[in-house]
Amino acid sequence: MPDTDLQPRQSPIAQGEPAPGFTLTDQERQEWTLADAVRKGDVVLCFYPMDFSPVCNSEMHCVTDDLAKWQAKGATVVGISCDSFFVHAAWAHAEGFEQTLLADMHRKVCKAYGFYFEPLNVASRGTVVIGQSDDGQGTVKWVQAREIKDAMDLNEVIAQIS
Repeated sequence: MPDTDLQPRQSPIAQGEPAPGFTLTDQERQEWTLADAVRKGDVVLCFYPMDFSPVCNSEMHCVTDDLAKWQAKGATVVGISCDSFFVHAAWAHAEGFEQTLLADMHRKVCKAYGFYFEPLNVASRGTVVIGQSDDGQGTVKWVQAREIKDAMDLNEVIAQIS
C-alpha cells in the first residue's frame, strides 16, 4: 500500500491485521520500504517520541547493544520517530547506533499504526513485530503500546520473533 493510502487510527494496530505499507527516509537519506524488509524476515518497528531524549536514548542503545540477538533471529529492527533524517544522523553518530532510524516527519506512519501522541505532535512509544503472511504481505504478529516514559523490554520483544 502506498504512503498516500495510509489512514490514521485512534488506537494501536492489532495482532493479525495487515501491516500498512510505507516508505520512509533513513538517517543516511536512503529510502527504506517495509515491503522490501518483510520479504527478508520479521520486522520490528520501534516507535519513539524524540531523538536525544533519555528514555529513547536508552531504548535505542539496547537495540544496538543486542543487534546480534535480533540478527540471529533473522529480524530487522528499526526506530521510527517524527524527527528528521538530519537529526537521526546526528543522534546515530553521537551515540554509535547501528540500527536504521526512520524519519516520519509527516506523521503518517505513526498515525497509521496508532502510535501518535497529539499533545507533543510526536510518535508515541510502542513496538510492532511484523511477519510475512502466506500472500507475501506484512501481517502484525505482536504489538505493545507503552507510556511515553516506559522503554521496551528487549527480551520480551525478541521472544516474539520467529
